[in-house]
Amino acid sequence: MRRGIRGVTVTALVAGLALTASACGSGGDDGNGNAGGELAGTVTFWDTSNDAEKATYRKLAEGFQKEHPKVHVQYVNVPFGDANAKFKNAAGGNSGAPDVMRTEVAWTADFANLGYLAPLDGTPALDKPDDYLPQAVGSTQFKGKTYAAPQVIDTLGLFYNKKILKDAGVEVPKTFTELATAAKKIKTKTGATALYLRGDDPYWFLPYLYGEGGDMVNARDKVIEIDDGAGVKAFKTIKDLVDSKAAVTDATDGQENQLKALKDGTVAMAIDGPWDIEGARAGKAFKDKENLGVAPVPGGSSAQGSPQGGWNLSVYAGSKNLQAAYAFVKYMSSASVQQQTTEKLSLLPTRKSVYDVPAVKKNEMVKFFKPAVDGAVQRPWIAEGNSLFEPIKVQMNKVLTGSATPEQAAKATGDAYRKLLKDYK
Repeated sequence: MRRGIRGVTVTALVAGLALTASACGSGGDDGNGNAGGELAGTVTFWDTSNDAEKATYRKLAEGFQKEHPKVHVQYVNVPFGDANAKFKNAAGGNSGAPDVMRTEVAWTADFANLGYLAPLDGTPALDKPDDYLPQAVGSTQFKGKTYAAPQVIDTLGLFYNKKILKDAGVEVPKTFTELATAAKKIKTKTGATALYLRGDDPYWFLPYLYGEGGDMVNARDKVIEIDDGAGVKAFKTIKDLVDSKAAVTDATDGQENQLKALKDGTVAMAIDGPWDIEGARAGKAFKDKENLGVAPVPGGSSAQGSPQGGWNLSVYAGSKNLQAAYAFVKYMSSASVQQQTTEKLSLLPTRKSVYDVPAVKKNEMVKFFKPAVDGAVQRPWIAEGNSLFEPIKVQMNKVLTGSATPEQAAKATGDAYRKLLKDYK
């Protein structure tokens, strides 16, 4: 494993952390289980990475123990779908919450607003903050304080099976209209469906919304936007793609079903993120890894856009071992660890310096996804940001099953937002 290109090595950094902890400990037990100022005790880490990633993250997390032999890292993989509620239940009940959690970017403001996260400003956790990509920092801040360290940044792209598109004689679609047109050729010549459409997850609705020039809300001016004309068109687009059989969808288990369809070659394309690169390449359709192509998400009638996503590292406000938790966040968000996650998992770093590492520069998925991330649409980093998705999910299901029109779905989503955001127009 290569070390990151940094001004000092990880070993030197953790030595500095030990000195900081020593100063805090004043030569005795500092109240965090750190006898003599040396980091000790247990750090429980809840990792929300998927099946293809978790072995790598576990090994990296446990590597912290080599730098701090008296600290035991208790690694726990928590499924993404359960993690938000599980953390809130544990933190709210003051029992069982982890010291450190890998939080989805939309969760940070929510958890901070509830008082569940420790501010990281002025702590060892925020190492070299100027090295972070500016767009990665936005989701870590809430009401003037920083509650997380950026770990991974991502966005969505169009994964496509090069052979299927070549056999069908079609180009990679630049718009959803082009995709719908190409679908007939793809089905006729290869038997595959053109697209797997994630009808179960509202995050995947955003490219359709952005493609019509719309957004969920305007957080700066406190205006609800999803129920305007762009929102209606976005709901209509997903409905038309499924009704025309250009796309297949499921109401549940979209993550697994989409990945299986892509791996098996029953669909030619899927909108997905870098976290599924290794999972997709494990399938029979991509025994030749070069067969997996990635392109920008198709545009709509007036624009093209994909949401900025990613993961942060946050510290539980009630942690009994804060100094070790801060040190762990520093380690897991370091340039060295970020470089390793890119090399092993093709995930995008949040540190600018890591993009200068030759191995990262050469990574084919970084070559695509870094420009895509640079152009990604920032989501509203508000406490209610994660709650904005549930009304969309409900209405997507209604539109796709025919129990609501696109107009009704957009209006109902806007009405739900107004109940949630009392001071928004």
